Amino acid sequence: MAYAQHELLTRLLQDVSRSFYLTLRVLPGSIRSQIGLAYLLARTTDTIADTALISVEQRLEALKLLRSRIAGESSLPVNFTELVPRQGTQAERVLLERCDSSLALLDQLGREDSELVREVLRVIASGQELDLRRFAAGSGANIIALETDSALDDYTYRVAGCVGEFWTRLCLSHLYSTADMPAQELIANGILFGKGLQLVNILRDLPADLQQGRCYIPIEALSSAGLSPEALLQPTNESRFRPIFLRYLDRADEFLRAGWNYTNMLPWYSMRVRLACAWPVLIGQETIGLLRSSNGMDPGHRVKISRSQVKRILWSSVLAYPWPAAWKRLGERPA
Repeated sequence: MAYAQHELLTRLLQDVSRSFYLTLRVLPGSIRSQIGLAYLLARTTDTIADTALISVEQRLEALKLLRSRIAGESSLPVNFTELVPRQGTQAERVLLERCDSSLALLDQLGREDSELVREVLRVIASGQELDLRRFAAGSGANIIALETDSALDDYTYRVAGCVGEFWTRLCLSHLYSTADMPAQELIANGILFGKGLQLVNILRDLPADLQQGRCYIPIEALSSAGLSPEALLQPTNESRFRPIFLRYLDRADEFLRAGWNYTNMLPWYSMRVRLACAWPVLIGQETIGLLRSSNGMDPGHRVKISRSQVKRILWSSVLAYPWPAAWKRLGERPA
């Protein structure tokens, strides 16, 4: 079982998410496996939800089965035989094939850690299921949009804000249980941190989501400029949409600033955790900068920072760490 755990939480995690694996590798051993396992199972539920070659009803049923196993309400083996051959990558096929092994690792966690992992996965799965139901009839010819900013806030909490909360509670339990830490402020900033990262993803993926009939920009925001979700498919409407797009970029930037504050609330001696938090903040800020200077409605151009930019961010943060003033400047770029 030790080898199986090593294989799942190293090789498979690296295959399904190279960027997250960079963060995972730097974390202290006392929290690394719990966070890695939570990510692995969340990635499994996400893979099921995204298997567009089977019906929404089949995906919801598969998610229901897995959610029941994660919650400990069922001991039935999970069998995703029908989904496995429909995955686009070998890593996703292995992810589904080894799901029972991942669940076995969940059962081996201590009670407190197990409860934290199960709860964050419950919330994430609820967001994925809500998304499947909400956009079930969506297509390029029938775009379905969120109604309000409250609905957007709820979605970003379910799929990402809850992760910031989970991460914080795990760290408080294992790393800072004897430290005088502002727990509630940390949790609040951790939630905003997660929401900010998800909002960056939403704004970056806007053209692709529209092509699939999904619009996460709320109707109430679009209607204020006399726009409909379908209007976002027309390049000529870019100038009218631009102020709305920039407003949501500002919100994402504000949330990532909360993430930077979160990072700097952690003890200075926690270099590993601070770096693991700083990297997504800095990468997210770099992505926001690119989005500000690009056409957010252009389906032919997906904004993504290069590997060389990622390496620069990683190395600059490591080199700046011993120098508090230099470190502070990393995440305090002008809005």
